Amino acid sequence: MVVLNKIYTKTGDAGTTALGTGDRVAKHHLRISAYGTVDETNACIGLVRLHTTADEFARLDAMLAAIQNDLFDLGADLCTPDRGEELGYEPLRVLPGQTARLEREIDALNGELDPLRSFVLPGGHPAAAHLHLARTVCRRAERLIAELAALPDEPTSEPVLAYVNRLSDFLFVASRWVNARSHGDVLWVPGKTRDSG
Repeated sequence: MVVLNKIYTKTGDAGTTALGTGDRVAKHHLRISAYGTVDETNACIGLVRLHTTADEFARLDAMLAAIQNDLFDLGADLCTPDRGEELGYEPLRVLPGQTARLEREIDALNGELDPLRSFVLPGGHPAAAHLHLARTVCRRAERLIAELAALPDEPTSEPVLAYVNRLSDFLFVASRWVNARSHGDVLWVPGKTRDSG
């Protein structure tokens, strides 16, 4: 159970922070950058949800609410590397079922869309534009997590990598799903502006 009575502790004033294991690491440590970027992704999804309050987007909004909760699970997983030590508690881990749920939702949303025949530019409905922003931040989180996982002394669970990879796919499909109900996809036209100068 989380209890936050006091917001500032001053324990990070020297540039370190505590992992879920109790170990202190530099705030610029790759693990901190990874789960900090997961948190940034979550904040972007919060911005999306400002634009999914209409009844026509209620289904998507419920999916996004579940994803926001998942991302806290994912951050907790990354914050507590599994080094085989007894922690005195059961750390929270991302489970394959969370990724499987995302896959079902991707398939359901994508099943309502026309096939894509061009790359899509970020834009259209405000929710779609914010979904694209969330997607790009999610891809950055994925790159950082993959970099962390490649280090020999930084255990990272496979379900975490799978989830964040699938999430960026979800966010892309969701942006198209929103635009299909409003502006339509904003398509890239290769070379369109080369001769406009």
